[in-house]
Amino acid sequence: MEKIELKGADRSRLEEIAIECGQPAYRGRQLFNWLYTRNVSSFDEMTNLPKDFRHSLAVKTALSSVELARRQVSSRGDAEKFLFRLHDGRHIESVLMRNVEEDGRKRLTLCISSQVGCPIDCKFCATGTMGLVRNLTAGEMVDQILAVSRLSGERVTNVVVMGMGEPFLNYENLIAACELLCDEEGTNLAQRRIVISTSGLIPNILRFTGEEHKYRLAISLNATTDEVRTRLMPLNGKYPIARLLDAARAYVGASGNRITFEYVLMAGINDTLDDAARLKNLLAGIDCKVNLIPFNSVGGTFQRPSFHVIEEFFNRMRSAPFPVTIRWSKGDDIDAACGQLATKEEEEVRERVGEMETGR
Repeated sequence: MEKIELKGADRSRLEEIAIECGQPAYRGRQLFNWLYTRNVSSFDEMTNLPKDFRHSLAVKTALSSVELARRQVSSRGDAEKFLFRLHDGRHIESVLMRNVEEDGRKRLTLCISSQVGCPIDCKFCATGTMGLVRNLTAGEMVDQILAVSRLSGERVTNVVVMGMGEPFLNYENLIAACELLCDEEGTNLAQRRIVISTSGLIPNILRFTGEEHKYRLAISLNATTDEVRTRLMPLNGKYPIARLLDAARAYVGASGNRITFEYVLMAGINDTLDDAARLKNLLAGIDCKVNLIPFNSVGGTFQRPSFHVIEEFFNRMRSAPFPVTIRWSKGDDIDAACGQLATKEEEEVRERVGEMETGR
């Protein structure tokens, strides 16, 4: 019998599970607290639940949705990468980044995955080489945050959904996970502390806007002309830059939130001073900020521009009427680009299977 996944279940569903186990509904609310507030790793720790209920839960349900397969810490200590194994043997990644805010408070940002693989096929992204394997459940998304909090001994303060996968292609599970993370009786993460990054699925951006969610939105732009962006991100052929920016304006107007544009700088592709000038003009009038991200090499044809080129691009952007920052990759010594570690693991798994099948 396949076990019921507890992570991802809301209060009403946990109340139903309690009743199915012969318990009063309030036991489900207690279970909710153990899962999302106290973040325990075993049923034995749920000391205010009757032993027979804990036994039933152990038999019928699964407490964890992800299992740590590998953990890497950067030499600077400012980033950690977690490779998680799922129930079906597939792998996903989460990256924890440590920053200190201007007011001196420590910020722990976790970049989580929303899919195993990704169907968008961005040419510079390691995850794109995997194709889409499947969507993650809401529980598998939430459990990345819970697992990292336990493993690090620190509370994750910010979540960015821009790891493996296109979040808006897993829309229902994405929103369900965000709602659980922001539940005041659970993880209690502020909505403004969650950023959802999309490659530019306009219908989903408009749906997100129309539903008036308060989570913040980021768009992976990466080019200033349709010709270059379509080459980098084939999705642009269907959703070109002008329409994408119209959707961004609609989001800003409806939500009152500033939108973020991510721009990965790649040598000889999108890093000229003309690109910088076009980028300023394209985004003028939109309440936004721009993160310039020097490319984190995953091998292949794309390379990071020289420091001089990056600096010149940034200096040309400094006169823009919106904030511009250079977001240097943390953990570039631990395969921290999206999909690097998982694709390596999948390759190793395939090689081991091949050896078994051929008797090597």
